[in-house]
Amino acid sequence: MENITASEIAGLGVGTLLLCATIAAPKIDSFVSASQRSSLGMCKRCGDLKLIACSTCKGAGSVQSGGLFGFTTDARSVKCTRCQARGHFSCPDCS
Repeated sequence: MENITASEIAGLGVGTLLLCATIAAPKIDSFVSASQRSSLGMCKRCGDLKLIACSTCKGAGSVQSGGLFGFTTDARSVKCTRCQARGHFSCPDCS
């Protein structure tokens, strides 16, 4: 087994830190935005928009059926059943 150099260990450490930062970025962003909204007196969840995007269709109102990870070769767009093709829900905190 070969010896590992100090620069290889440093590279591994930097890579690990970058991976952790990439994984944590969405949670940090949501924490910062929620704290900004609360300091402005806005709803923490929706920012006084009174609507929250559907997590299944990401606000589009439709989802892809079949295709690459399905068992058919054709992909087609179907209405989202979770939000009834609206793409959003009323905010449960302020609506």
